[in-house]
Amino acid sequence: MDEANSSMFKPRRLPPLAALRAFEAAARHLSFRAAASELAVTPTAISHQIRLLEATLGLPLFVRRTRQVALTEAGQRLFPALRDGFDGFARVIGELKPKRQSVTVSATTQFTSRRLLPAVPAFNRQHPEIDLRLNASETPVDIAAGAADIAVRYGGEIGAGLRSEPLLAERFGVLCSPILGLTAPEDLNSVPLLHTDWLRDVTPDWRRWAKLAGVTGLKLDQGARFTNGDHAIQAAIAGQGAIVASLILAEEEIRAGLLVQPFGPVIEGIYYQLVTRTQPPSREVEAVLTWLREEVARPRRSGR
Repeated sequence: MDEANSSMFKPRRLPPLAALRAFEAAARHLSFRAAASELAVTPTAISHQIRLLEATLGLPLFVRRTRQVALTEAGQRLFPALRDGFDGFARVIGELKPKRQSVTVSATTQFTSRRLLPAVPAFNRQHPEIDLRLNASETPVDIAAGAADIAVRYGGEIGAGLRSEPLLAERFGVLCSPILGLTAPEDLNSVPLLHTDWLRDVTPDWRRWAKLAGVTGLKLDQGARFTNGDHAIQAAIAGQGAIVASLILAEEEIRAGLLVQPFGPVIEGIYYQLVTRTQPPSREVEAVLTWLREEVARPRRSGR
């Protein structure tokens, strides 16, 4: 083997990959905090990796100012090489992956069964190449860590590295079986009040409804409690009492006459939101988002 050929097989002496990734992300954002959010680590970890890289190279890569960083001349030379290299890795790895992709959507059990499942056939017809996975859970999953690609949750604060958009406005009201014969709020004193345990900050319960209605004297702490909203609706259909429930998710039972809304008011101002990571979505994730916006959020029609 001649000298030219032997030099081709000499091992590359490169800094640790984690340090190079941290530098590339920080240089692209010109922010250690934004780089930390993208790589799902702490800003301190980013700072540590960059200092390790600077120590390995023996020169500074950033000029550190108060709440701001800038690239040094060395950093400006290194950044495009790493950026183009990582872009090349991502492109080739993406090309090597099987074309069939899966997308995971996380939502509450009740929303999954009542809004997502009925719309799945339409999605499968439109996108037979995408495997749609539904994660039904009352506990929010860690979208930033990759536990799901999309979450459908009640509106509220979201974590770092995530973005959200409104999906569907909610409406909550009193529902009961028509056999109870309720006609006015005062009639609630003569029937059991059914309750759903809310694991989130959103609490459209009897206490909130009574305050909105200006009704006093109800036994708000008495009555059967359910951790599953569907079970509570079934109890109401069976005539076991009245419940404050989603008029959106119970619309099939209302349309069929199994449940009635005997009187108001309606709790409004609550909405479902779509939560995704801040990175631009893949083609497959964007297809699912479009399906959620156009099909799942669409008002139901009779006979559907």
